[in-house]
Amino acid sequence: MRRLAVLPVLALSASLLLAGCGDDGGDSPDASASSSASAAEGGLPSVEGAYGEKPTLTFNGAAPKALQKEILDEGDGPEVQSGDLLVADYLGQIWGGKVFDNSYDRGQVAAFPIGVGQVVTGWDETLVGVKAGSRVLMSLPPDKGYGAQGNEQAGIKGTDTLVFVVDVVGSYSKTAGAQKDATAGDEPSNGITVGGELGAAPKVTVPKGYKSPAKESTAVLAKGTGEAVKSGQVIAQYVAVDATGKSLGSTWEATPQAIPVAVEGQPGPFDELVGVPVGSRVLLQIPETKANQSTGQQASPGVVAVVDVVAQAPTAKDAAK
Repeated sequence: MRRLAVLPVLALSASLLLAGCGDDGGDSPDASASSSASAAEGGLPSVEGAYGEKPTLTFNGAAPKALQKEILDEGDGPEVQSGDLLVADYLGQIWGGKVFDNSYDRGQVAAFPIGVGQVVTGWDETLVGVKAGSRVLMSLPPDKGYGAQGNEQAGIKGTDTLVFVVDVVGSYSKTAGAQKDATAGDEPSNGITVGGELGAAPKVTVPKGYKSPAKESTAVLAKGTGEAVKSGQVIAQYVAVDATGKSLGSTWEATPQAIPVAVEGQPGPFDELVGVPVGSRVLLQIPETKANQSTGQQASPGVVAVVDVVAQAPTAKDAAK
Protein backbone atom coordinates (compact mmCIF):
# COMPACT_ATOMS: atom_id res chain seq x y z
CA MET A 1 0.00 0.00 0.00
CA ARG A 2 1.35 3.39 -0.93
CA ARG A 3 1.14 5.99 1.79
CA LEU A 4 1.41 9.72 1.20
CA ALA A 5 4.92 9.84 2.61
CA VAL A 6 7.04 7.87 5.04
CA LEU A 7 10.35 9.48 5.81
CA PRO A 8 12.74 7.46 8.01
CA VAL A 9 15.24 9.32 10.17
CA LEU A 10 17.89 6.76 9.25
CA ALA A 11 19.32 4.95 12.25
CA LEU A 12 18.88 7.56 14.92
CA SER A 13 15.16 7.58 15.60
CA ALA A 14 11.92 5.95 14.61
CA SER A 15 10.43 6.64 11.19
CA LEU A 16 8.41 9.80 10.89
CA LEU A 17 4.99 9.11 9.43
CA LEU A 18 4.52 12.41 7.66
CA ALA A 19 0.93 11.86 6.64
CA GLY A 20 -1.21 10.06 9.17
CA CYS A 21 -4.39 8.35 8.07
CA GLY A 22 -6.67 9.17 10.97
CA ASP A 23 -9.89 11.11 10.67
CA ASP A 24 -8.81 14.48 12.07
CA GLY A 25 -11.80 16.53 12.95
CA GLY A 26 -11.89 19.86 14.72
CA ASP A 27 -13.41 23.30 14.66
CA SER A 28 -13.65 25.37 11.51
CA PRO A 29 -11.57 28.54 11.18
CA ASP A 30 -12.92 31.77 12.56
CA ALA A 31 -14.99 33.27 9.71
CA SER A 32 -13.88 36.79 10.65
CA ALA A 33 -10.26 35.86 9.86
CA SER A 34 -10.91 33.74 6.80
CA SER A 35 -10.80 34.20 3.08
CA SER A 36 -12.83 32.40 0.43
CA ALA A 37 -11.83 31.06 -2.98
CA SER A 38 -13.73 29.15 -5.63
CA ALA A 39 -12.73 27.58 -8.88
CA ALA A 40 -16.07 26.79 -10.50
CA GLU A 41 -14.53 26.63 -13.97
CA GLY A 42 -12.26 23.81 -12.93
CA GLY A 43 -14.92 22.06 -10.87
CA LEU A 44 -12.97 22.54 -7.65
CA PRO A 45 -14.66 23.05 -4.27
CA SER A 46 -14.84 26.38 -2.45
CA VAL A 47 -12.32 26.89 0.33
CA GLU A 48 -12.70 28.99 3.45
CA GLY A 49 -9.76 29.86 5.68
CA ALA A 50 -6.67 32.01 5.45
CA TYR A 51 -3.16 30.67 4.81
CA GLY A 52 -2.02 28.92 7.98
CA GLU A 53 -5.56 28.18 9.20
CA LYS A 54 -7.29 24.83 8.95
CA PRO A 55 -9.44 25.15 5.81
CA THR A 56 -13.09 24.17 5.30
CA LEU A 57 -14.21 22.83 1.91
CA THR A 58 -17.63 23.07 0.28
CA PHE A 59 -18.31 20.73 -2.64
CA ASN A 60 -20.56 21.53 -5.57
CA GLY A 61 -21.16 19.02 -8.32
CA ALA A 62 -19.27 15.99 -9.49
CA ALA A 63 -15.56 15.49 -9.08
CA PRO A 64 -13.37 16.42 -12.07
CA LYS A 65 -11.86 13.47 -13.90
CA ALA A 66 -8.44 15.04 -14.43
CA LEU A 67 -5.86 16.45 -12.03
CA GLN A 68 -6.82 20.01 -11.07
CA LYS A 69 -4.81 22.72 -9.32
CA GLU A 70 -5.39 26.31 -8.25
CA ILE A 71 -3.15 28.71 -6.36
CA LEU A 72 -5.55 30.25 -3.86
CA ASP A 73 -2.99 32.60 -2.34
CA GLU A 74 0.42 33.03 -4.00
CA GLY A 75 3.40 33.56 -1.73
CA ASP A 76 6.54 35.54 -2.52
CA GLY A 77 9.13 33.03 -1.36
CA PRO A 78 11.51 30.86 -3.39
CA GLU A 79 10.05 28.29 -5.77
CA VAL A 80 9.99 24.65 -4.71
CA GLN A 81 12.46 22.63 -6.76
CA SER A 82 12.22 18.95 -7.70
CA GLY A 83 14.23 16.93 -5.19
CA ASP A 84 13.77 19.44 -2.36
CA LEU A 85 12.48 18.58 1.08
CA LEU A 86 9.11 20.36 1.05
CA VAL A 87 7.75 21.66 4.38
CA ALA A 88 4.01 22.28 4.49
CA ASP A 89 0.75 22.18 6.37
CA TYR A 90 -2.11 20.41 4.61
CA LEU A 91 -5.62 18.98 4.79
CA GLY A 92 -6.82 16.00 2.77
CA GLN A 93 -10.48 15.20 2.15
CA ILE A 94 -12.40 12.70 0.05
CA TRP A 95 -14.51 14.49 -2.57
CA GLY A 96 -17.84 15.20 -0.87
CA GLY A 97 -16.79 13.03 2.06
CA LYS A 98 -14.67 12.97 5.19
CA VAL A 99 -11.43 14.70 6.11
CA PHE A 100 -9.02 11.78 6.34
CA ASP A 101 -5.92 13.68 7.44
CA ASN A 102 -4.65 17.14 8.35
CA SER A 103 -1.54 18.59 9.95
CA TYR A 104 -3.23 21.64 11.48
CA ASP A 105 -4.73 19.68 14.37
CA ARG A 106 -1.37 18.08 15.12
CA GLY A 107 0.31 21.48 15.30
CA GLN A 108 3.31 20.18 13.34
CA VAL A 109 4.19 20.68 9.71
CA ALA A 110 4.85 17.72 7.46
CA ALA A 111 8.04 17.36 5.43
CA PHE A 112 8.71 15.12 2.47
CA PRO A 113 10.88 14.91 -0.68
CA ILE A 114 8.94 16.36 -3.60
CA GLY A 115 9.10 15.63 -7.32
CA VAL A 116 10.98 12.35 -6.93
CA GLY A 117 8.23 9.76 -6.47
CA GLN A 118 8.20 9.71 -2.68
CA VAL A 119 4.63 11.01 -2.41
CA VAL A 120 1.45 10.46 -4.40
CA THR A 121 1.81 11.49 -8.04
CA GLY A 122 -0.62 14.40 -7.80
CA TRP A 123 1.56 16.11 -5.21
CA ASP A 124 4.70 15.75 -7.31
CA GLU A 125 2.94 17.15 -10.36
CA THR A 126 1.37 20.17 -8.65
CA LEU A 127 3.74 21.38 -5.94
CA VAL A 128 7.05 21.64 -7.81
CA GLY A 129 7.43 25.26 -8.90
CA VAL A 130 5.06 26.67 -6.28
CA LYS A 131 6.40 29.60 -4.26
CA ALA A 132 6.85 29.39 -0.50
CA GLY A 133 4.01 31.13 1.29
CA SER A 134 1.38 29.87 -1.18
CA ARG A 135 -1.90 28.10 -0.46
CA VAL A 136 -2.64 25.47 -3.11
CA LEU A 137 -5.90 23.65 -3.83
CA MET A 138 -5.73 20.43 -5.79
CA SER A 139 -8.07 17.63 -6.84
CA LEU A 140 -6.55 14.20 -7.45
CA PRO A 141 -8.36 11.50 -9.43
CA PRO A 142 -7.57 7.96 -8.22
CA ASP A 143 -4.69 7.45 -10.65
CA LYS A 144 -2.94 10.54 -9.22
CA GLY A 145 -3.62 9.49 -5.63
CA TYR A 146 -3.62 5.99 -4.14
CA GLY A 147 -4.61 4.20 -7.33
CA ALA A 148 -7.18 1.46 -7.76
CA GLN A 149 -6.19 -0.14 -4.44
CA GLY A 150 -7.13 2.99 -2.45
CA ASN A 151 -6.05 3.20 1.16
CA GLU A 152 -8.15 1.06 3.47
CA GLN A 153 -6.61 2.44 6.66
CA ALA A 154 -7.62 5.97 5.67
CA GLY A 155 -11.04 4.90 4.41
CA ILE A 156 -10.11 5.80 0.82
CA LYS A 157 -11.57 3.61 -1.93
CA GLY A 158 -9.96 3.04 -5.29
CA THR A 159 -12.65 5.16 -6.95
CA ASP A 160 -12.34 8.17 -4.62
CA THR A 161 -11.19 11.58 -5.81
CA LEU A 162 -9.08 13.32 -3.17
CA VAL A 163 -8.88 17.04 -2.51
CA PHE A 164 -5.96 18.69 -0.72
CA VAL A 165 -5.34 22.19 0.53
CA VAL A 166 -1.60 22.68 1.02
CA ASP A 167 0.10 25.65 2.70
CA VAL A 168 3.69 25.68 1.43
CA VAL A 169 6.01 26.86 4.19
CA GLY A 170 9.33 26.35 2.41
CA SER A 171 11.72 23.83 0.88
CA TYR A 172 15.34 22.76 1.32
CA SER A 173 17.74 21.33 -1.24
CA LYS A 174 20.05 18.39 -0.70
CA THR A 175 22.98 20.81 -0.39
CA ALA A 176 21.52 22.74 2.57
CA GLY A 177 23.82 22.58 5.59
CA ALA A 178 25.46 24.55 8.36
CA GLN A 179 26.44 28.17 7.73
CA LYS A 180 29.70 28.38 5.82
CA ASP A 181 30.68 31.34 7.99
CA ALA A 182 29.72 29.74 11.31
CA THR A 183 32.14 30.54 14.15
CA ALA A 184 34.55 27.83 15.27
CA GLY A 185 33.41 26.27 18.52
CA ASP A 186 34.16 23.20 20.63
CA GLU A 187 36.72 20.57 19.71
CA PRO A 188 35.55 16.95 19.42
CA SER A 189 36.26 14.81 22.47
CA ASN A 190 37.13 11.15 23.09
CA GLY A 191 39.49 11.01 20.11
CA ILE A 192 36.78 11.63 17.52
CA THR A 193 37.77 13.62 14.44
CA VAL A 194 35.40 15.52 12.15
CA GLY A 195 36.57 16.66 8.74
CA GLY A 196 34.91 18.42 5.85
CA GLU A 197 33.94 21.99 5.02
CA LEU A 198 30.87 23.65 6.49
CA GLY A 199 27.98 23.45 4.07
CA ALA A 200 29.07 20.01 2.84
CA ALA A 201 28.90 16.49 4.18
CA PRO A 202 31.31 15.93 7.10
CA LYS A 203 33.53 12.91 7.59
CA VAL A 204 33.39 11.34 11.05
CA THR A 205 36.14 9.08 12.39
CA VAL A 206 36.08 7.35 15.76
CA PRO A 207 39.26 5.95 17.33
CA LYS A 208 39.91 2.25 17.78
CA GLY A 209 38.49 1.07 21.09
CA TYR A 210 36.09 4.03 21.38
CA LYS A 211 33.48 3.66 24.10
CA SER A 212 30.36 5.80 24.15
CA PRO A 213 29.94 8.06 27.17
CA ALA A 214 27.59 7.17 30.01
CA LYS A 215 25.53 10.28 29.25
CA GLU A 216 24.78 11.91 25.93
CA SER A 217 27.49 14.40 24.98
CA THR A 218 26.88 17.49 22.84
CA ALA A 219 29.57 19.71 21.33
CA VAL A 220 28.86 22.69 19.07
CA LEU A 221 31.70 22.39 16.56
CA ALA A 222 30.69 25.51 14.64
CA LYS A 223 28.22 28.07 15.97
CA GLY A 224 25.67 29.59 13.60
CA THR A 225 23.97 32.95 13.94
CA GLY A 226 20.33 31.83 13.78
CA GLU A 227 17.78 31.68 16.56
CA ALA A 228 18.15 29.05 19.25
CA VAL A 229 16.44 25.74 18.49
CA LYS A 230 13.25 25.19 20.46
CA SER A 231 10.68 22.42 20.74
CA GLY A 232 9.21 21.48 17.38
CA GLN A 233 10.39 20.34 13.98
CA VAL A 234 13.98 21.04 12.98
CA ILE A 235 15.38 20.70 9.46
CA ALA A 236 18.77 19.01 9.67
CA GLN A 237 21.45 17.13 7.81
CA TYR A 238 23.55 14.50 9.54
CA VAL A 239 26.09 11.74 9.21
CA ALA A 240 25.96 8.92 11.76
CA VAL A 241 28.31 6.05 12.63
CA ASP A 242 28.35 3.50 15.42
CA ALA A 243 31.13 3.16 17.97
CA THR A 244 33.10 0.90 15.63
CA GLY A 245 33.00 3.50 12.86
CA LYS A 246 30.42 1.62 10.79
CA SER A 247 28.16 3.95 8.83
CA LEU A 248 24.56 4.19 10.01
CA GLY A 249 23.55 6.42 7.13
CA SER A 250 23.59 10.01 5.99
CA THR A 251 20.89 12.48 4.97
CA TRP A 252 23.42 14.07 2.61
CA GLU A 253 22.78 11.16 0.24
CA ALA A 254 19.17 12.28 -0.28
CA THR A 255 17.61 15.37 1.33
CA PRO A 256 17.63 17.08 4.72
CA GLN A 257 15.05 15.74 7.15
CA ALA A 258 12.51 17.20 9.52
CA ILE A 259 13.29 15.89 12.99
CA PRO A 260 11.11 16.26 16.10
CA VAL A 261 13.08 17.99 18.83
CA ALA A 262 11.83 18.02 22.43
CA VAL A 263 8.31 17.17 21.24
CA GLU A 264 6.09 15.69 23.93
CA GLY A 265 5.70 11.95 23.45
CA GLN A 266 8.57 11.76 20.95
CA PRO A 267 11.78 11.62 23.01
CA GLY A 268 15.01 11.17 21.11
CA PRO A 269 18.72 12.01 20.96
CA PHE A 270 18.05 15.16 18.92
CA ASP A 271 16.39 16.72 21.97
CA GLU A 272 19.90 17.83 22.90
CA LEU A 273 19.74 20.38 20.07
CA VAL A 274 17.44 22.66 22.10
CA GLY A 275 19.23 25.97 22.59
CA VAL A 276 21.73 25.44 19.75
CA PRO A 277 21.70 28.29 17.19
CA VAL A 278 20.34 27.48 13.74
CA GLY A 279 23.21 27.27 11.26
CA SER A 280 25.42 25.32 13.67
CA ARG A 281 27.29 22.02 13.24
CA VAL A 282 26.95 19.79 16.28
CA LEU A 283 28.64 16.57 17.40
CA LEU A 284 26.39 14.18 19.32
CA GLN A 285 27.75 11.18 21.21
CA ILE A 286 24.83 8.96 22.12
CA PRO A 287 25.32 6.28 24.79
CA GLU A 288 24.51 2.63 24.27
CA THR A 289 21.22 2.61 26.16
CA LYS A 290 19.83 5.67 24.38
CA ALA A 291 21.12 4.43 21.03
CA ASN A 292 19.20 1.20 21.53
CA GLN A 293 16.00 3.17 22.09
CA SER A 294 16.64 5.30 19.01
CA THR A 295 17.62 2.59 16.53
CA GLY A 296 15.34 -0.16 17.77
CA GLN A 297 18.30 -2.54 17.85
CA GLN A 298 18.73 -5.09 20.59
CA ALA A 299 22.35 -4.13 21.12
CA SER A 300 24.08 -1.02 19.86
CA PRO A 301 27.52 0.14 20.99
CA GLY A 302 26.40 3.74 20.76
CA VAL A 303 26.06 6.33 18.02
CA VAL A 304 28.23 9.26 16.95
CA ALA A 305 26.52 11.83 14.75
CA VAL A 306 27.46 15.16 13.23
CA VAL A 307 24.35 17.27 12.75
CA ASP A 308 24.02 20.43 10.66
CA VAL A 309 21.07 22.48 11.98
CA VAL A 310 19.59 23.97 8.81
CA ALA A 311 16.39 25.58 10.08
CA GLN A 312 13.57 25.50 12.59
CA ALA A 313 10.39 24.60 10.67
CA PRO A 314 7.45 26.79 11.72
CA THR A 315 3.85 25.91 11.04
CA ALA A 316 2.20 27.86 8.23
CA LYS A 317 0.28 29.84 10.83
CA ASP A 318 3.48 30.89 12.59
CA ALA A 319 5.19 31.62 9.28
CA ALA A 320 2.35 33.95 8.32
CA LYS A 321 2.81 36.12 11.43
